[in-house]
Amino acid sequence: MTVKEAKMQTQPDFFRQVMTRLQRALTNLHVLLYQLSGGAIGGWMGKSPVLLLTTTGRKTGKLRTTPLLYLADGDRFVVPASNGGSAKHPTWWLNLLSNKDAVVQVKREKIRVQAQLASTEERQGLWARLVAMYPAYADYQKRTRREIPVVILLAQ
Repeated sequence: MTVKEAKMQTQPDFFRQVMTRLQRALTNLHVLLYQLSGGAIGGWMGKSPVLLLTTTGRKTGKLRTTPLLYLADGDRFVVPASNGGSAKHPTWWLNLLSNKDAVVQVKREKIRVQAQLASTEERQGLWARLVAMYPAYADYQKRTRREIPVVILLAQ
């Protein structure tokens, strides 16, 4: 491998690392502003409501908080594990697969929840409602080969 080829290979890796760090920093800022303002800042993305989901890291055991768009369904919160249409599941969903207990914050209220995957039949109706709320979810599904899980968070 030439020096030029080696540089070309490392540039995408460097760019990916920078983007990952930037995304992490923006997510942390979003969480902080949401928590400080009780959701007045960061509680909506366009016409879609945002909640904070706190899971327990499956590898570290540390608490991890992620802002997510959600659909209110009675006393349940419905969130798609879309990860922006990535081929990989989002970390928060992998954490919930290891430990289904979590905490949701909506505005200033914190609620203990348990996660479950929507059944095939239930997913169909919930997915249609999620896409109606946030049309980009349909594009995310087209981008990935995996079926985007629809996760139901049940208040405990």
